[in-house]
Amino acid sequence: MPHKKEVMVGVDLGGTSIKAIAVNGKNKILATEKKRTEAGVKPEALIKEIAGVVESVAKNAGCKMKALAAVSIGAPGAIDIRRGIVNEAPNLGWKNVPLSDALESLLGGVPVVVDNDVNVGVIGEHALGAGEQIKNLVGIFVGTGIGGGIISGGKLYQGSNGWAGEIGHTVLLVDGPVCSCGHRGCAEALASRTAIERDVRDAIKAGQKSLVLQIMKEKNKDRITSSVIQEALARKDRVVQEVMKRAEYYLGILVANAVNVLDPARVVIGGGIAERLGDDFVAPIRSTAYEYFLHPPAAKKIKIVPGALGDNAGALGAVVLARKRLDL
Repeated sequence: MPHKKEVMVGVDLGGTSIKAIAVNGKNKILATEKKRTEAGVKPEALIKEIAGVVESVAKNAGCKMKALAAVSIGAPGAIDIRRGIVNEAPNLGWKNVPLSDALESLLGGVPVVVDNDVNVGVIGEHALGAGEQIKNLVGIFVGTGIGGGIISGGKLYQGSNGWAGEIGHTVLLVDGPVCSCGHRGCAEALASRTAIERDVRDAIKAGQKSLVLQIMKEKNKDRITSSVIQEALARKDRVVQEVMKRAEYYLGILVANAVNVLDPARVVIGGGIAERLGDDFVAPIRSTAYEYFLHPPAAKKIKIVPGALGDNAGALGAVVLARKRLDL
């Protein structure tokens, strides 16, 4: 049985799933829980689902809710970290949602910390994963969307309004496809898993031959998930190969822009695709990025690597963040 007020729950709220982990005081994972989220669910209903996942994972860890030290959640979009409000999360359809207060109420007053989902993922990789606690780091997470986080001087850099790191909305192609934010040509609209799925489906509709629909049926998937992409590449599906090549190119340009502006010592690429494909995904990104570095000889000292924590990065990072913020 864990010590009283030692257990914390970290939650990674994504566009397609809720991932929660319960950890002890040494960040050892005691229990995990994951639940798929449906598109278009109203905020109140989704927050109730989050509360249910938290209660379940705490129970599986042998911890009663009243003994839980805190819950920390990484949510997509722009966050008011002081008040725990999700100002805007396009992938969830949220605007000005008081996530912290609503979740605290449902959980009987357990303290709730809220930050951007990629910020906490980067914190996780920095503290416990591929970042190795180096002082200056950029994290880019490729999933339903594309998010980023910046570690400067060993600390999370959040900017003047707490919105720093929205690297997925860097415009790479002015006349490109429409992004979830409403603008055209953002990195997210060009290279996220959502963009990859769109481009693969468009190619199939245009008559190009692909095994993707067959693979989806075999895996009982209704979306082109990272596992579907992995299998399609293993079978040398030409449509997926071409779409991935294009996405990796744009991600390489994105990394180069981040390096030229911020001069980090390391760039960590996370998210579901990076977790599945590892350096097979990151190597082409690295190659393109090096071509566009402003100072190539010096910049090649910068490591561009896959994340090490996989699907746990966000939830673990949320816990690390809450310990610092609440001084636990």
